[in-house]
Amino acid sequence: MILLRPYAPEDLPEILGLFRASVHGLCGKDYTPEQLDAWAPASLDAEAWGRSLASHFALTAWEEDCLLGFADLEEPDYFDRLYVSPQAKGRGVGRLLAQAMESRSRDLGAEVLTVHASETARGFFLHRGYTLCHRQEVERRGVLLHNYQMQKTWRKECAL
Repeated sequence: MILLRPYAPEDLPEILGLFRASVHGLCGKDYTPEQLDAWAPASLDAEAWGRSLASHFALTAWEEDCLLGFADLEEPDYFDRLYVSPQAKGRGVGRLLAQAMESRSRDLGAEVLTVHASETARGFFLHRGYTLCHRQEVERRGVLLHNYQMQKTWRKECAL
């Protein structure tokens, strides 16, 4: 059974490991080894990651004592990160985390939720009803890689 719970600072070492494993284990068909290393290097700034996650609405997904994934929302309308362990791919972890981020955004009154999705994640977000705004080039540690700005829009209900 997968349990979602709020990010806690003691989760950070496992989150950093999962992030690197996810990028290197799931994105290799879409990015070069040089791009993967620039995106998820062996050494990450744990202090910056901790500050970022603590300032966002961040959830972790667990099965017993095993971290399966994490996601965070810069409230109210920027879906910042969603990463799943390669071992948990296809088990619905990403779907559960995305639903939670989308629900939180809607509950906060956002009408549009923006995400910058990797090539690997683009299909996942399209399947969830996001639209593609544009492809963009981003620089990480002096290396260019691409991603996609995507948005999910909720229509306001008409009052009768």
